[in-house]
Amino acid sequence: MCGIAGVLRLDGLVSGPELAERMGEVLKHRGPDDAGSFAEGPVALAHRRLSIIDLATGHQPMATERAVITFNGEIYNYLELREELQARGRQFRTTSDTEVILQLYEEYGPECVSRLNGMFAFALYDRARRQVLLARDHFGVKPLYLHATAERVLFASEIKALLVDPAVRAEADLDGVRQYLTFQYVQGTQTMFRGVSRLLPGEYRVIDLAGGATRSVRYWEPSFQVDTDHSERYFTERIRFLLEDAVRLQMRSDVPVGAYLSGGMDSSLVTTLAARLAPGRFQTFTGRFDEGPEFDESGYARMVAEAAGAQMHLVTPTETDFIDLLPRLTWHMDEPVAGPGLFPQYMVSREAARHVKVVLGGQGGDEIFGGYVRYLVAYFEQAIKGAIYDSNEEGEHIVSFSSILPNLAALKQYVPMMRQFWQSGLFEEMDRRYFRLVDRSGGSLSLLSPAFRAGCHGEEMFERFGEVFNHPHTLSYYNKMTHYDLVANLPALLHVEDRVTMASSLESRVPLLDHRLTDLVASMPAGMKFRGGELKYILKRAIAGVLPDAVLDRKDKMGFPVPVHLWARGRARDFFADTLLSQRCRERGLFDVAQVEKLMATEGAFGRGLWGLLNLELWYRTFIDRT
Repeated sequence: MCGIAGVLRLDGLVSGPELAERMGEVLKHRGPDDAGSFAEGPVALAHRRLSIIDLATGHQPMATERAVITFNGEIYNYLELREELQARGRQFRTTSDTEVILQLYEEYGPECVSRLNGMFAFALYDRARRQVLLARDHFGVKPLYLHATAERVLFASEIKALLVDPAVRAEADLDGVRQYLTFQYVQGTQTMFRGVSRLLPGEYRVIDLAGGATRSVRYWEPSFQVDTDHSERYFTERIRFLLEDAVRLQMRSDVPVGAYLSGGMDSSLVTTLAARLAPGRFQTFTGRFDEGPEFDESGYARMVAEAAGAQMHLVTPTETDFIDLLPRLTWHMDEPVAGPGLFPQYMVSREAARHVKVVLGGQGGDEIFGGYVRYLVAYFEQAIKGAIYDSNEEGEHIVSFSSILPNLAALKQYVPMMRQFWQSGLFEEMDRRYFRLVDRSGGSLSLLSPAFRAGCHGEEMFERFGEVFNHPHTLSYYNKMTHYDLVANLPALLHVEDRVTMASSLESRVPLLDHRLTDLVASMPAGMKFRGGELKYILKRAIAGVLPDAVLDRKDKMGFPVPVHLWARGRARDFFADTLLSQRCRERGLFDVAQVEKLMATEGAFGRGLWGLLNLELWYRTFIDRT
């Protein structure tokens, strides 16, 4: 796990190492163990290293006669690829996964990326062809940002490294701001910084340094072409094998490995499988809050740790920690993020970094296996609609009214959300109904100033949403929802995962995001994955007997809620007021300050309105105001 940066000249000029090295220095937290740079002709590369594999000879940038690479991430199948390349006559001088990428490129060219099982972002300079290959892993676990002009391309693991160059001005992209207020993330290649873009997950780009021509290829996307030839038993057995194999591959490390353990199904599964493979007593890390039982699921985590024979480290973040750390976390994040969970995640990561150098997590399980309660809410409405009108928009009865009834107990905690969902639009088309479930702007529009609100066009945001949601290969409602969340929602969660761990110089790995597993589950008939509207139905069948029944069958999933609404009316009120009611915030003209002040006193439990505004204002101060 590392930080990478570079400068690519397209105008025939020589690129010296100075700017790339300064960009790399900003990324020191991502790799405090080693630093390196390379400059030759139009290319300058910088690297900051967090040493995980091949501690002795894995220095970067790494070069062969033909190519040079700066690489961030881990290739989990590097040993298998190394054996394959050696069988083809290739010789290695290190034991690192970095050299495997170099040799694989020389053997297969840019298409080598499709053979990698891992998390990665890298820049590879082909000296002979005077081309640079930029690539990002299947899901976008590792970031890669770009600032491009006709004369040059700058790239880096974090946006703040691009801002080292005085020519890259930190300006807000107002369209990106409006997307954030709608979804609490920005879709596609766009960012909230004008002139800064990102490489998409599963994409590589070849840049011709001689003429500046570029070629972009989406080498992987989740495919929902349905496989009707196999039984449920086949799929459950195959899922079980791939889960165990993904954890086995991701336990490869030359430094200690631990795991996040929330007490939810996904992190509990990863912890249990990893603990079986770990030498000695496996280390796990759990967070909780003291503000009440609704903010504490550590009892489930302790149950899993004891069953797995693992040691549990418990972290209790406080209101004071929140006040002290949030401005600094805003700097680490680069862009505002989807929810306040980044704060406790950082606190747990900081504790984990005191004991291990690598942690495994359960990120991705909800998107792949259908774990979000909104899927059940959406199908409950469809079941009612079908029962009333004797119709089915999907043309296939995945869930009927009678079959969904036994699973509705999972909605008990979500009655307030359902009340809001059904206030308007009942029985609209599937895309409009799911847009309503993911749209965060409903409660925040009244908090915006009239001038800024005038530029917020809900129909435009719906159309952008629909471009992803209405994918031609996702015919069922269930596949449309999970596909959207994989492509649009998951990258925002991985953004947080990357930044909070890298802020602690800690490597985070996500075994559930093995593309083999996603390919398999995406190909399953939707009715088999979501039988009777049961969340994570097929995962539960695949891992039967692995977890304690109390964890496998729990209906009170939390998702690391943060008591922001309580703090806004408690000791942290001055912090909220100094930020959101300040003269600087008023002059910015984005918010209706009177409505914001009212929200500070009335924000409900687990509401995100106040968080969204606080996070946005701190971002403006940190990057746009440069304070």
